[in-house]
This record gives sequence, structure tokens and C-alpha cells, in this order.
Amino acid sequence: MTDRPLRLLLGFDAQAQRDKSQPPAFLHRRDRKFALVCQEQGVAPDAARWLAHLDRLSGPGTTPSAADQTLAFWRRVNTGFAAAGLVVGVLTMAGLLFYDGGQRINITVLLAFVLLQLLLALFTSVQSIVGWQPWRWLIRRFQAGEARKGTINRLHPLLMARAAHLGGLCFAVSGLVTLLVMVVVQDLAFGWSTTLETPAANYHQLVQLIAAPWAWLWPSAAPDLALIEATRFFRADAENASLDPALWGQWWPFFTMLWATWVLLPRLLLWLLTSVLIRNRARRLTSSHPAMHALLYRMETPALDTGNEHNDADDLPDTRIRDNLLPLPDSDTLLCWAGAGEPELPETLRCGKQLIVPAGGRASLTEDEQALNQIADHLKTGGNNVILLTRCWEPPTGELQDFLESARGLWPRGTRVALLPLAADINREPDTHQIQPWLRFAERVGNEFVRVSLPPLPSPALHTASGEPS
Repeated sequence: MTDRPLRLLLGFDAQAQRDKSQPPAFLHRRDRKFALVCQEQGVAPDAARWLAHLDRLSGPGTTPSAADQTLAFWRRVNTGFAAAGLVVGVLTMAGLLFYDGGQRINITVLLAFVLLQLLLALFTSVQSIVGWQPWRWLIRRFQAGEARKGTINRLHPLLMARAAHLGGLCFAVSGLVTLLVMVVVQDLAFGWSTTLETPAANYHQLVQLIAAPWAWLWPSAAPDLALIEATRFFRADAENASLDPALWGQWWPFFTMLWATWVLLPRLLLWLLTSVLIRNRARRLTSSHPAMHALLYRMETPALDTGNEHNDADDLPDTRIRDNLLPLPDSDTLLCWAGAGEPELPETLRCGKQLIVPAGGRASLTEDEQALNQIADHLKTGGNNVILLTRCWEPPTGELQDFLESARGLWPRGTRVALLPLAADINREPDTHQIQPWLRFAERVGNEFVRVSLPPLPSPALHTASGEPS
């Protein structure tokens, strides 16, 4: 039976644990974009498609996923129980049917043992349904510490019950095969006896009740009263020595069907039932997972940049401006992004610059790569600061973030970028609400690499056209 719902639950829970270390704004933008892509494709954004989408974004992994590791552990548990069941089944049946030519194989003992197996099977199912975990010590002994955490703990009783039923099923199959082999290779002698004074008629009624499920299919597997009367033995009984020895072997069809019906069949049905319960429980846990509600909210709600990413809901938005700004450093490298500084750069910015490079906007990707390489070569000759010129009224874009991420890996270590948002009027500083998005953008990229600065204002001495003294 497939473990697809269980694998989906494990993968979703592992991704939810990883997402706890990500900023909420990043998660919102990522999942909202996924929902929009699903809307364009005309499909419903469910958990399976979401995980497949994240796998494509992250690329093929070199290490097994958390779901694969957990499923591999439970496959080892199932294999261990199955192997133990096969071995113990052979040994148990050989012990039950041991016959040295003297004492008979007591059918009453076989009935008691079959009843014990049936009770164990029912007990295993009941303990799994109520959530009791008698196998907890085994899981803690062999399972890694990280694998014990998460939603999978709520499935441990059912998973362990399925393993136990699989072991019991293998026990029943190997026992049945051993029984048939011993019937062929040995001359087994069955009989029945009990210390209680039980009439043969009462024992016959008990046997008929037990054999009711298969009596219509195999009549010879339901012993009649004559056989029961003829095969009763006592501790010291010499009268039965004169009976036909063939009668003592006519019990084997009954015991074969007894084992198949009341040991093998219940284990098979309970194993299938437990597998279905695991699938249904995994589906319910996935749909009711706390991270699922958050994911659905992020996919249904547009992503907004409010400036309140690092504060509680009761606080005001983050309005710090001046203490986040960096004084404009000395640099002879100027990078003009998306046409910033056009049609003409201010003299205060152009003065002393040895390298002025345009990028972004209408520039192609090839031209952006050339600009990155040109700046990288220039920085090797000296200096570690680059002034990045932008327009303050235009919001930061993902293209610029990708450009800076490429620059971080290409430019010499220790390079710093001074992000300089220009106002429409070069004689004035940008307004506060125009600087705020760029401060948040610098935080996302990394303040150790990008900091925001204010452009220098032209000197009043340059404005003498009105005739006023400088």
C-alpha cells in the first residue's frame, strides 16, 4: 500500500519547520507568487504542488529529504518485524506439532494458542486507535533525535501497529506453511483432552461453532461427533490403543482452517485496516496542520510592504531613518541604475569619479554582466566602495536585488555599496517616505554589503544667478 499521503505530510511538516527561520515578508511574497502562477495555469494550489514548486526552486538535493529518512526508518522497522515473524512462526508451529509417537497433539492446546493470537491482534489494534504507545522505548532507542519531532509523533501508534500486524501476518503465513509441510512429511496424531469433565457433545458444539466460517466450504474440516468421541484421550488410557490409528490424523484439515481463519485472516484484515487509517490520518493532519492555515492565508492575501516586519502588531511601523543612514563614503566608482542621474549627473556626484557605469533599466543582461566585470576590474586597482545611484520615487525591484547578489559574489571581498536615492529635484533631499523602502531593501540584501546614504546638496555658492550673495 502506497505511503503517498504519509510522504506528503512528512514533506510538508519538514518544510514548515524550515520556514520558521525565514522572514514572514519573504514567505508571503514566495507563496503569493506561487498562488498567482497556479491561477494562471488554471490549477488549484494544494500542498503537493506547493512542495513540488519549492523543490524546483531549490534544485535537486544531494542528501535524502526528511520524509525519505523517516520512511526509510519505518521500512526498516517493518522489515525487522516481518523477518522476526517468519522465524518465530516456523519455530512455534514446529513446537506445537512436536510428536514423538507417544502422547497425542492436544487440540485443546491448539485452540487456546489460536485464541491467544486473536486476542493479541485485537489488543494491538485497540492500543493504536486509543493512542497508547507500548513501543515508545523501541522508537526512542533506534530513531534519531530530530526524527522524533514534528507531526509524525501523532502517527507513531498506528505506524507501530502496522509493523506489529505485518509481523503477525508473516508469523501466520510461515506457521501455516510449516503445518502443511509437517502434515506431508510426518504422521501426526491429534486428539483432545482436558482435566475438566467435558462431555464429547459439548466439545463438538464448541468445534462446530469455531468451524462455522468454513464448514460449508470444506465439510471434512469440521469434525463430526463420532470423530470427537473416538479421539478423546486421558492420562492413562489403554482402551484407545485398539482404535483405528487413521482417526488420529483426521484433525489436520480442521487445524489448517482454524489457523488460516482465526490467525492469518484477522492479521491480514487488521494490517489493511491500519494502513487505511494511516492514510486517512495523514490526510487529516496535513489539512489541519497549523502551517497549512498560514500557507492558505499567504496565498490568498496580496503581499504588502508595510514597514512593520520586525515589530509586533501593536507597535507602530518602523520609522527609523537618520540612525540607519550611512555618510556618503569617498569613492571614484559610480554605478547609475535604470537611468538614474539622467539627463545629466549633478556636479557634486560627477566630480572625482574615474568610472561611471550605467546598468539596469533598458540595459540587457549582457550589458549588466559587462558592468559588473568592469567595476570588478576597477576595484582591483584600489578602493572598496561603490556608489549606486537610483531614483528615490521608483520602488526597489527584484532585478536590482539579483544584480547586487551577483555583485557580492564577483566583486572583491570587503566591497561596500553606498545606495544613493536621488530626488526629482537634485537640490533637495528625498522625502522620508521615499527613503524608507530603500532602507528595508538594504536590510533584505544585507547591511554588511549595502547601506543607504543621502546625496550631497549643491553648495549655495553655485546658485548666484538671482544676484543674491553667496
